[in-house]
Amino acid sequence: MTVRAFADTNIPLYALDVDAEKRKKALALLRGNPVISVQVVNVFISVATGKMKLARPQINRLARVMMKRCEVVTMDAAMVKEAIALGERYQLSHWDSLIVAAALRANCDTLYSKDMQHGQLIDGRLTVINPFI
Repeated sequence: MTVRAFADTNIPLYALDVDAEKRKKALALLRGNPVISVQVVNVFISVATGKMKLARPQINRLARVMMKRCEVVTMDAAMVKEAIALGERYQLSHWDSLIVAAALRANCDTLYSKDMQHGQLIDGRLTVINPFI
């Protein structure tokens, strides 16, 4: 059985990290062509060009490659409503709830994220895994 995985924004960001071990783990996950959402792409661009101060052309190229290799889940009003409900049910931030809603919509089994509770099971079918611990 193939596990369907979703990558939170910190996965592609760690692929650019100076820490070789984090970078290696992140790149291995990205080579598996995980599902991502438009939120992941947008936050990746924002953080990489903002906090990380990387060149916009380089980051835009990487974002295009990521969107080509990964399945990208779009967002709509129904997903935002689901995220609101998930945030209340699991006490997640709204941004994390949007990631979870996208992963559930894509029928993923695994959500790779360093920001959420490692091992947490959401809706009995999505397991949060922190690949950096």
